[in-house]
Amino acid sequence: MENTQAKVQRKPVRLIAAACNDMGIGKDGKMPWSLPSEFQWFLNKVTGVSRPGKFNMVVWGKLCWFSHPQSTFPLPNTLHAVLSSTLDSPPDHAHFVCSDLEAVVHLAGTPPLADLIETIWIVGGMQVYKEALQHRWCDLVYLTKVMADFDCDVFFPEFDRELFKLQEGFPGVPSEIQEEEGVKYQFQVFKRETGDKA
Repeated sequence: MENTQAKVQRKPVRLIAAACNDMGIGKDGKMPWSLPSEFQWFLNKVTGVSRPGKFNMVVWGKLCWFSHPQSTFPLPNTLHAVLSSTLDSPPDHAHFVCSDLEAVVHLAGTPPLADLIETIWIVGGMQVYKEALQHRWCDLVYLTKVMADFDCDVFFPEFDRELFKLQEGFPGVPSEIQEEEGVKYQFQVFKRETGDKA
């Protein structure tokens, strides 16, 4: 197993989410708010690659995948992996089914995908975020701070704010407070502060 692990190319694992005042991220399988520009930011991040012919791997929990509007797909420059222990084949618009995040990391970091995949983006739900925050290759958390109260039944997991430090003036990330549909929000980036390069 050690030899196999050593041959996996390291791909950055990054989380992206929006959370309201109490860290809520969803209600009844849907977004509790409508912020089209914020959602476009999300799409731009997960589809952004350095050059044509490259892809990002977008990782979804099964419930998150099936609750997302199918009109969103297909997305350019992306391959989608759904985490599930019960699906036998990828659902419509998805490309892979994996048992857990480690399986995704192995898939993205070994041939034939290793030369194509740039970043592994984690897009939910809560358990997938929780697993990703513990992963040794998770380096950035893009978390939009929605400055309002919403009724939610799914929440972004607690994470170590000493390990993941809030960045000031992060490149390519607007620092000013945004407002849309009467709701204020701010883009935030937390970076893992550790010397671990394993």
